[in-house]
Amino acid sequence: MSGVPTRIGRYTVARELGSGGMGEVYLAYTPAGDPVAVKVIRNDKLDPLTRARFEKEALIARTVIGTNRVARFLDADPYADQPWLAMEYVTGRTLLACVDTDGTLPMPLVASLGALLAEGLTAVHAAELLHRDLKPQNVIMGGDGPMIIDFGLGAFMDTSKETLSHSGMIIGTVRCMPPEQAGGRPQVSAAADVYALGTVLLYAATGHYPYDGTRWEAIAAQVTNPEIAPDLSGVPAPLVPLLQSMLAHEPEDRPALQAVSDLCAQVIVGCGSNPAAARLALLAHTTAGAPPVGSGEPLTASFEKLLQEQPGLAEDEAADSPLDDPARSSRTEAAGQEQEPEEPVGPEAEPEPAVGPETGTARPRASSARGRAPASKRVADELRSLYAADRVL
Repeated sequence: MSGVPTRIGRYTVARELGSGGMGEVYLAYTPAGDPVAVKVIRNDKLDPLTRARFEKEALIARTVIGTNRVARFLDADPYADQPWLAMEYVTGRTLLACVDTDGTLPMPLVASLGALLAEGLTAVHAAELLHRDLKPQNVIMGGDGPMIIDFGLGAFMDTSKETLSHSGMIIGTVRCMPPEQAGGRPQVSAAADVYALGTVLLYAATGHYPYDGTRWEAIAAQVTNPEIAPDLSGVPAPLVPLLQSMLAHEPEDRPALQAVSDLCAQVIVGCGSNPAAARLALLAHTTAGAPPVGSGEPLTASFEKLLQEQPGLAEDEAADSPLDDPARSSRTEAAGQEQEPEEPVGPEAEPEPAVGPETGTARPRASSARGRAPASKRVADELRSLYAADRVL
């Protein structure tokens, strides 16, 4: 396919999986042949502050443990000309595709989905991260159950009113945004993910979102208006109190994730089942007759040759993560082009213009010692104060 890169970092690219408001996603392979999903971030998302925050969140994302519901974060390079991140490749269909193709889920399966995803988000929050963009497209119904993807993109999801209008991003995202985020508030809490999970469960149960419209501006106006209640038509009665609370306009009125899990378990038991049996029924319902996509497809001879050549590249370029030593990614640049990013003034400051190969991308200064070099101490200090409200306690 024209425009598809040959390699991203140490990964050999096989083909494009999709594209959207944040960038392009590719199926790629490690030097050992494991499939991974690599997302390249759009150029218009770049400025020194965003790069530095992406580095910070990517480092934290590698520490998410305690769940089988989140695709593992593998690697990232915040300071490449186009930042990228590599995630575990999960085969299966998105929840959106399952509902659109096969219809809505029965009530106990919606409750099972809610309990499982709540556990996954709990692990993300325990690592002091937020997802910020949970939606049916970001839930893969794989062979082991639902998996949350794209949680490592949190650094790019503090959208302002100016960035909401990007074509392809807001139409798929604003329907699942909580009022505080849709209104342009950059610092949100764990309650934002609870709201988004409510929209996912609503879509699974009914095939529609709490608010809808033909233009993102109209949808955002509904979401942010406390006088307009979410559309819960078609929701089975036992699920209505749960979804009403999750979709509450004020963040403090939404339940904690543990309460969501408990309420979902009560619904399952009320249907005469139990969480383990409901999970198996969810797997059978969402994977029956749907062959996994991606890694099982035969590789072309030209790609097999490219893959065979990759181990030599890995030895030459060193396989250490750019997060451990981001200065490696600047080898091809002249030493005089390396510089620290400008110190941001504050959240309302005018963003630095994105820079590319023509002007030299601002990168962190390399440390003389082996190991991770921070992007910029000044930027890191600024991030601590700007995003202190994002910490999940």
